[in-house]
Amino acid sequence: MDKQSIIRNYYKNSGGILPLIPVFVPRRFGAAGHRLRLHPDDYYALGTSRGSIKERWFSSVIAAMNGPEAAPDEGMSYIDMGDSEKISLKDFVAELGPELIGEGCYRRHGTWPMYSKFFDYEGPLFHHMHLKFEDAAKVGKLGKPEAYYYPPQYNNYPGTFPHTYFGFTPDTTKEEVRDRLADFTGRDTKITELSRAYRVELGTGWYTAPGVVHAPGSYLTYEPQWNSDVNAVFENITDNEIYGEDFLYENVPEEHKGDPDYVIGMMDWEANVDPDYRKHYFRPPVVLADNDDYTEKQIAYGNPYIAAKELTVKPGRECIISDDTAYGCILTQGYGTIGDHACATATMLRFGQKSEDEFFVGYEPAKRGVRIRNLSKYEPLVMLKHYPAPEAQR
Repeated sequence: MDKQSIIRNYYKNSGGILPLIPVFVPRRFGAAGHRLRLHPDDYYALGTSRGSIKERWFSSVIAAMNGPEAAPDEGMSYIDMGDSEKISLKDFVAELGPELIGEGCYRRHGTWPMYSKFFDYEGPLFHHMHLKFEDAAKVGKLGKPEAYYYPPQYNNYPGTFPHTYFGFTPDTTKEEVRDRLADFTGRDTKITELSRAYRVELGTGWYTAPGVVHAPGSYLTYEPQWNSDVNAVFENITDNEIYGEDFLYENVPEEHKGDPDYVIGMMDWEANVDPDYRKHYFRPPVVLADNDDYTEKQIAYGNPYIAAKELTVKPGRECIISDDTAYGCILTQGYGTIGDHACATATMLRFGQKSEDEFFVGYEPAKRGVRIRNLSKYEPLVMLKHYPAPEAQR
Protein backbone atom coordinates (compact mmCIF):
# COMPACT_ATOMS: atom_id res chain seq x y z
CA MET A 1 0.00 0.00 0.00
CA ASP A 2 1.38 3.46 -0.87
CA LYS A 3 1.91 6.21 1.71
CA GLN A 4 -1.16 8.19 0.68
CA SER A 5 -3.43 5.15 1.09
CA ILE A 6 -1.88 4.31 4.45
CA ILE A 7 -2.59 7.83 5.71
CA ARG A 8 -6.16 7.87 4.50
CA ASN A 9 -6.96 4.39 5.83
CA TYR A 10 -5.43 5.16 9.20
CA TYR A 11 -7.27 8.46 9.53
CA LYS A 12 -10.58 6.80 8.74
CA ASN A 13 -10.00 3.86 11.08
CA SER A 14 -8.87 6.14 13.92
CA GLY A 15 -12.13 8.08 13.81
CA GLY A 16 -10.23 11.22 12.85
CA ILE A 17 -8.36 11.30 16.17
CA LEU A 18 -4.61 10.80 15.79
CA PRO A 19 -2.50 9.63 18.76
CA LEU A 20 0.87 11.40 18.74
CA ILE A 21 4.29 10.22 19.89
CA PRO A 22 6.00 12.40 22.55
CA VAL A 23 8.54 14.89 21.18
CA PHE A 24 11.25 16.07 23.58
CA VAL A 25 13.59 18.90 22.58
CA PRO A 26 16.97 19.77 24.14
CA ARG A 27 18.35 23.30 24.37
CA ARG A 28 22.02 24.17 24.80
CA PHE A 29 21.28 27.02 27.22
CA GLY A 30 19.74 27.09 30.68
CA ALA A 31 19.11 24.31 33.19
CA ALA A 32 16.29 21.77 32.94
CA GLY A 33 13.38 22.12 35.34
CA HIS A 34 12.81 18.32 35.48
CA ARG A 35 9.01 18.62 35.38
CA LEU A 36 8.41 17.08 31.93
CA ARG A 37 7.79 13.65 33.47
CA LEU A 38 10.82 12.36 31.61
CA HIS A 39 12.92 9.71 33.33
CA PRO A 40 15.76 11.35 35.35
CA ASP A 41 18.38 9.38 33.38
CA ASP A 42 17.13 10.73 30.03
CA TYR A 43 17.59 14.48 30.25
CA TYR A 44 20.81 14.17 28.23
CA ALA A 45 19.45 11.47 25.92
CA LEU A 46 20.83 13.28 22.84
CA GLY A 47 24.26 13.88 24.34
CA THR A 48 25.75 16.53 26.59
CA SER A 49 26.79 18.72 23.66
CA ARG A 50 23.09 19.30 22.89
CA GLY A 51 22.26 20.48 26.40
CA SER A 52 19.56 19.01 28.60
CA ILE A 53 15.98 18.39 27.50
CA LYS A 54 13.82 21.35 28.52
CA GLU A 55 10.84 21.28 26.18
CA ARG A 56 8.15 18.95 24.91
CA TRP A 57 6.49 19.97 21.63
CA PHE A 58 2.88 19.22 20.67
CA SER A 59 1.14 19.02 17.26
CA SER A 60 4.22 20.33 15.48
CA VAL A 61 4.78 20.30 11.71
CA ILE A 62 8.03 22.33 11.96
CA ALA A 63 11.54 21.53 13.13
CA ALA A 64 13.29 23.32 15.97
CA MET A 65 16.02 25.86 15.17
CA ASN A 66 18.50 23.92 17.24
CA GLY A 67 21.92 24.09 15.63
CA PRO A 68 23.91 21.87 13.25
CA GLU A 69 23.79 18.77 15.49
CA ALA A 70 19.99 18.63 15.47
CA ALA A 71 18.19 16.10 13.28
CA PRO A 72 16.30 17.72 10.40
CA ASP A 73 12.98 16.66 11.94
CA GLU A 74 13.78 17.51 15.57
CA GLY A 75 10.65 18.93 17.16
CA MET A 76 8.24 17.45 14.60
CA SER A 77 5.28 15.31 15.66
CA TYR A 78 4.71 11.75 14.42
CA ILE A 79 1.56 9.65 14.52
CA ASP A 80 1.56 6.52 16.70
CA MET A 81 0.70 3.94 14.04
CA GLY A 82 2.18 0.93 15.81
CA ASP A 83 5.61 -0.41 14.95
CA SER A 84 5.24 -0.69 11.18
CA GLU A 85 5.02 2.92 10.04
CA LYS A 86 6.62 6.29 10.86
CA ILE A 87 4.61 9.10 9.30
CA SER A 88 4.67 12.69 10.49
CA LEU A 89 1.77 14.97 11.26
CA LYS A 90 3.17 17.19 8.51
CA ASP A 91 2.66 14.33 6.01
CA PHE A 92 -0.90 13.80 7.25
CA VAL A 93 -1.64 17.51 6.77
CA ALA A 94 -0.09 17.46 3.29
CA GLU A 95 -2.18 14.47 2.22
CA LEU A 96 -5.49 15.22 3.93
CA GLY A 97 -5.37 19.02 3.76
CA PRO A 98 -8.76 20.63 4.51
CA GLU A 99 -10.22 17.27 5.54
CA LEU A 100 -7.85 17.27 8.51
CA ILE A 101 -7.48 20.95 9.43
CA GLY A 102 -10.50 22.64 7.82
CA GLU A 103 -11.00 24.47 4.54
CA GLY A 104 -10.40 27.98 5.87
CA CYS A 105 -7.21 27.10 7.70
CA TYR A 106 -5.80 25.13 4.78
CA ARG A 107 -6.70 27.75 2.19
CA ARG A 108 -5.05 30.51 4.21
CA HIS A 109 -1.89 28.74 5.39
CA GLY A 110 -1.45 25.59 3.33
CA THR A 111 -0.50 23.71 6.50
CA TRP A 112 -1.24 23.49 10.23
CA PRO A 113 0.08 26.95 11.25
CA MET A 114 0.80 26.59 14.97
CA TYR A 115 2.07 24.23 17.64
CA SER A 116 2.38 24.19 21.41
CA LYS A 117 5.00 23.14 23.92
CA PHE A 118 5.83 22.61 27.54
CA PHE A 119 8.65 25.00 28.44
CA ASP A 120 10.56 23.69 31.48
CA TYR A 121 13.52 25.67 32.84
CA GLU A 122 14.79 25.69 36.41
CA GLY A 123 15.92 29.31 36.21
CA PRO A 124 14.97 32.42 34.22
CA LEU A 125 15.38 32.56 30.46
CA PHE A 126 17.18 35.47 28.81
CA HIS A 127 15.33 38.70 27.96
CA HIS A 128 14.51 38.16 24.30
CA MET A 129 12.10 39.11 21.54
CA HIS A 130 10.32 37.10 18.84
CA LEU A 131 10.31 38.86 15.49
CA LYS A 132 7.29 40.48 13.90
CA PHE A 133 6.15 38.94 10.62
CA GLU A 134 7.59 41.67 8.42
CA ASP A 135 11.04 41.44 10.07
CA ALA A 136 11.09 37.65 10.08
CA ALA A 137 10.22 37.63 6.36
CA LYS A 138 13.49 39.46 5.63
CA VAL A 139 15.40 36.37 6.79
CA GLY A 140 12.98 33.87 5.24
CA LYS A 141 11.05 33.05 8.43
CA LEU A 142 7.71 33.67 10.13
CA GLY A 143 6.89 35.93 13.02
CA LYS A 144 6.15 34.33 16.36
CA PRO A 145 3.22 35.33 18.56
CA GLU A 146 2.84 33.09 21.61
CA ALA A 147 0.64 32.57 24.65
CA TYR A 148 1.44 31.25 28.13
CA TYR A 149 -0.56 29.19 30.59
CA TYR A 150 0.75 27.74 33.86
CA PRO A 151 -0.86 24.32 34.51
CA PRO A 152 -0.93 23.49 38.24
CA GLN A 153 -0.65 19.75 37.55
CA TYR A 154 2.85 20.12 36.07
CA ASN A 155 4.16 22.65 38.59
CA ASN A 156 5.04 20.79 41.75
CA TYR A 157 7.73 23.41 42.44
CA PRO A 158 8.36 26.95 41.13
CA GLY A 159 12.01 26.81 40.11
CA THR A 160 14.43 29.55 41.12
CA PHE A 161 12.76 32.62 39.56
CA PRO A 162 8.94 32.34 39.45
CA HIS A 163 8.52 35.73 37.77
CA THR A 164 8.39 36.82 34.14
CA TYR A 165 9.75 40.07 32.70
CA PHE A 166 7.78 41.85 29.97
CA GLY A 167 8.99 44.84 27.95
CA PHE A 168 10.49 47.88 29.66
CA THR A 169 9.24 50.37 32.24
CA PRO A 170 7.15 53.13 30.66
CA ASP A 171 9.87 55.76 31.23
CA THR A 172 12.58 53.76 29.40
CA THR A 173 14.01 55.40 26.28
CA LYS A 174 15.32 53.80 23.11
CA GLU A 175 18.68 55.43 23.83
CA GLU A 176 18.95 53.58 27.16
CA VAL A 177 18.25 50.26 25.45
CA ARG A 178 20.68 51.05 22.64
CA ASP A 179 23.50 51.88 25.07
CA ARG A 180 23.17 48.45 26.66
CA LEU A 181 22.93 46.55 23.36
CA ALA A 182 25.95 48.43 21.96
CA ASP A 183 28.07 47.10 24.86
CA PHE A 184 26.80 43.53 24.50
CA THR A 185 30.26 41.91 24.68
CA GLY A 186 31.94 44.43 26.97
CA ARG A 187 30.19 43.93 30.31
CA ASP A 188 27.13 42.58 32.02
CA THR A 189 24.57 45.00 30.59
CA LYS A 190 21.92 44.11 33.23
CA ILE A 191 19.21 45.03 30.76
CA THR A 192 16.41 43.74 32.99
CA GLU A 193 17.09 46.76 35.19
CA LEU A 194 14.99 48.55 32.58
CA SER A 195 12.21 45.94 32.63
CA ARG A 196 9.40 44.90 34.97
CA ALA A 197 8.57 41.46 36.30
CA TYR A 198 5.27 39.89 37.33
CA ARG A 199 4.98 36.96 39.69
CA VAL A 200 3.60 33.89 37.93
CA GLU A 201 0.06 32.88 38.96
CA LEU A 202 -0.75 29.21 38.42
CA GLY A 203 -3.91 28.63 36.41
CA THR A 204 -3.53 31.92 34.51
CA GLY A 205 -1.51 33.10 31.50
CA TRP A 206 -0.34 35.90 29.20
CA TYR A 207 -0.29 36.78 25.53
CA THR A 208 3.11 37.89 24.18
CA ALA A 209 2.93 39.64 20.84
CA PRO A 210 5.87 39.51 18.41
CA GLY A 211 8.16 42.49 18.92
CA VAL A 212 7.81 42.42 22.74
CA VAL A 213 10.89 41.66 24.83
CA HIS A 214 10.27 39.12 27.58
CA ALA A 215 12.20 36.87 29.97
CA PRO A 216 10.08 33.85 31.02
CA GLY A 217 10.28 32.70 34.61
CA SER A 218 10.93 29.28 36.02
CA TYR A 219 7.49 27.66 36.20
CA LEU A 220 6.73 25.02 33.59
CA THR A 221 4.68 26.82 30.94
CA TYR A 222 2.22 25.59 28.33
CA GLU A 223 2.91 27.72 25.25
CA PRO A 224 0.62 27.73 22.19
CA GLN A 225 2.53 29.60 19.47
CA TRP A 226 2.89 30.21 15.75
CA ASN A 227 4.97 27.97 13.47
CA SER A 228 8.26 29.70 14.12
CA ASP A 229 11.34 29.41 16.30
CA VAL A 230 12.92 32.83 15.74
CA ASN A 231 14.21 35.42 18.22
CA ALA A 232 16.70 38.12 19.15
CA VAL A 233 18.33 37.87 22.61
CA PHE A 234 18.68 41.22 24.39
CA GLU A 235 20.33 39.92 27.58
CA ASN A 236 23.99 38.91 27.49
CA ILE A 237 24.30 37.30 30.94
CA THR A 238 21.44 35.38 32.52
CA ASP A 239 21.70 33.24 35.63
CA ASN A 240 25.54 33.41 35.27
CA GLU A 241 25.40 32.07 31.70
CA ILE A 242 27.00 34.18 28.95
CA TYR A 243 25.41 34.76 25.52
CA GLY A 244 27.41 36.12 22.61
CA GLU A 245 26.37 38.67 19.99
CA ASP A 246 25.33 35.85 17.68
CA PHE A 247 22.26 35.43 19.91
CA LEU A 248 21.36 39.10 19.43
CA TYR A 249 21.91 39.24 15.67
CA GLU A 250 21.07 35.64 14.68
CA ASN A 251 17.91 36.59 12.79
CA VAL A 252 18.77 39.90 11.10
CA PRO A 253 19.93 40.42 7.50
CA GLU A 254 23.71 40.20 7.00
CA GLU A 255 24.04 43.91 6.28
CA HIS A 256 22.53 44.75 9.70
CA LYS A 257 24.50 42.37 11.90
CA GLY A 258 26.22 44.38 14.63
CA ASP A 259 23.71 47.23 14.31
CA PRO A 260 21.76 47.75 17.58
CA ASP A 261 19.55 50.38 15.95
CA TYR A 262 18.22 47.77 13.51
CA VAL A 263 17.38 45.42 16.39
CA ILE A 264 15.58 48.19 18.28
CA GLY A 265 13.70 48.97 15.08
CA MET A 266 12.29 45.43 15.11
CA MET A 267 10.59 46.07 18.45
CA ASP A 268 6.96 47.02 18.93
CA TRP A 269 8.08 49.94 21.06
CA GLU A 270 4.63 51.08 22.20
CA ALA A 271 3.73 47.61 23.43
CA ASN A 272 7.05 47.28 25.25
CA VAL A 273 6.53 50.46 27.28
CA ASP A 274 2.75 50.15 27.67
CA PRO A 275 1.95 51.50 31.17
CA ASP A 276 -1.08 49.17 31.29
CA TYR A 277 0.77 46.07 30.09
CA ARG A 278 -0.89 43.71 32.57
CA LYS A 279 -4.35 45.04 31.73
CA HIS A 280 -3.79 44.46 28.01
CA TYR A 281 -1.85 41.17 27.98
CA PHE A 282 -2.63 39.21 31.17
CA ARG A 283 -5.01 36.32 30.47
CA PRO A 284 -7.02 34.98 33.42
CA PRO A 285 -9.13 31.96 32.42
CA VAL A 286 -12.64 32.59 31.12
CA VAL A 287 -15.22 29.95 32.07
CA LEU A 288 -17.16 28.81 28.99
CA ALA A 289 -19.18 26.03 30.62
CA ASP A 290 -19.50 24.54 34.09
CA ASN A 291 -21.94 21.74 34.88
CA ASP A 292 -22.16 18.38 36.64
CA ASP A 293 -20.09 16.67 33.92
CA TYR A 294 -17.34 19.10 32.93
CA THR A 295 -15.82 22.56 33.11
CA GLU A 296 -14.36 24.25 30.04
CA LYS A 297 -12.22 27.41 30.18
CA GLN A 298 -10.67 29.62 27.52
CA ILE A 299 -7.04 30.06 28.57
CA ALA A 300 -5.44 31.64 25.48
CA TYR A 301 -7.41 34.33 23.66
CA GLY A 302 -7.48 38.00 22.70
CA ASN A 303 -5.19 37.80 19.66
CA PRO A 304 -5.67 36.94 15.96
CA TYR A 305 -3.25 33.98 15.86
CA ILE A 306 -3.50 31.36 18.61
CA ALA A 307 -5.99 30.07 21.14
CA ALA A 308 -6.31 27.34 23.77
CA LYS A 309 -8.83 25.83 26.16
CA GLU A 310 -8.69 23.73 29.32
CA LEU A 311 -11.26 20.96 29.63
CA THR A 312 -11.88 19.25 32.98
CA VAL A 313 -14.13 16.18 32.97
CA LYS A 314 -15.29 15.43 36.49
CA PRO A 315 -14.70 12.03 38.16
CA GLY A 316 -16.81 9.23 36.70
CA ARG A 317 -18.42 11.57 34.14
CA GLU A 318 -18.39 11.91 30.38
CA CYS A 319 -19.23 14.61 27.86
CA ILE A 320 -19.43 15.26 24.14
CA ILE A 321 -17.49 18.40 23.24
CA SER A 322 -17.82 20.14 19.88
CA ASP A 323 -15.29 22.65 18.55
CA ASP A 324 -15.18 24.86 15.47
CA THR A 325 -11.68 23.75 14.54
CA ALA A 326 -9.21 20.91 14.51
CA TYR A 327 -6.98 20.94 17.57
CA GLY A 328 -4.05 19.30 19.29
CA CYS A 329 -4.37 18.27 22.92
CA ILE A 330 -2.31 17.07 25.87
CA LEU A 331 -3.59 15.54 29.12
CA THR A 332 -2.29 16.96 32.39
CA GLN A 333 -4.29 14.84 34.82
CA GLY A 334 -6.36 11.68 34.91
CA TYR A 335 -7.27 8.90 32.48
CA GLY A 336 -10.18 7.69 30.39
CA THR A 337 -11.07 7.70 26.70
CA ILE A 338 -11.16 10.22 23.86
CA GLY A 339 -13.36 8.89 21.10
CA ASP A 340 -12.37 5.23 20.71
CA HIS A 341 -8.86 5.81 22.09
CA ALA A 342 -7.64 5.17 25.61
CA CYS A 343 -6.00 8.23 27.13
CA ALA A 344 -3.88 8.58 30.25
CA THR A 345 -1.68 11.31 31.68
CA ALA A 346 2.00 10.38 31.66
CA THR A 347 3.64 9.71 35.02
CA MET A 348 7.17 9.00 33.76
CA LEU A 349 8.38 8.48 30.19
CA ARG A 350 11.64 7.17 28.82
CA PHE A 351 13.07 9.10 25.89
CA GLY A 352 11.57 7.54 22.74
CA GLN A 353 8.75 5.83 24.63
CA LYS A 354 5.20 6.19 23.38
CA SER A 355 2.36 7.50 25.52
CA GLU A 356 -1.43 7.89 25.66
CA ASP A 357 -1.54 11.56 26.65
CA GLU A 358 -1.33 13.46 23.32
CA PHE A 359 -3.69 13.59 20.33
CA PHE A 360 -4.60 15.57 17.24
CA VAL A 361 -8.33 15.82 16.53
CA GLY A 362 -9.37 16.39 12.91
CA TYR A 363 -11.77 19.08 11.75
CA GLU A 364 -14.89 17.00 11.11
CA PRO A 365 -14.73 14.92 14.33
CA ALA A 366 -14.16 18.14 16.29
CA LYS A 367 -17.22 19.74 14.67
CA ARG A 368 -19.41 16.66 15.25
CA GLY A 369 -18.26 16.38 18.84
CA VAL A 370 -15.83 14.09 20.62
CA ARG A 371 -16.94 11.89 23.50
CA ILE A 372 -14.52 12.12 26.41
CA ARG A 373 -14.93 9.80 29.39
CA ASN A 374 -13.27 10.04 32.78
CA LEU A 375 -12.80 6.49 34.08
CA SER A 376 -11.55 7.52 37.51
CA LYS A 377 -13.96 7.57 40.45
CA TYR A 378 -11.95 10.23 42.27
CA GLU A 379 -9.64 12.22 40.00
CA PRO A 380 -10.57 14.78 37.31
CA LEU A 381 -9.46 14.28 33.72
CA VAL A 382 -7.80 17.53 32.55
CA MET A 383 -6.92 18.29 28.93
CA LEU A 384 -5.29 21.33 27.31
CA LYS A 385 -6.37 22.03 23.70
CA HIS A 386 -4.45 24.27 21.25
CA TYR A 387 -5.56 25.57 17.85
CA PRO A 388 -5.38 28.62 15.55
CA ALA A 389 -7.54 31.56 16.59
CA PRO A 390 -10.74 32.00 14.55
CA GLU A 391 -9.24 35.02 12.76
CA ALA A 392 -6.38 32.85 11.53
CA GLN A 393 -8.75 30.40 9.83
CA ARG A 394 -10.82 32.74 7.70
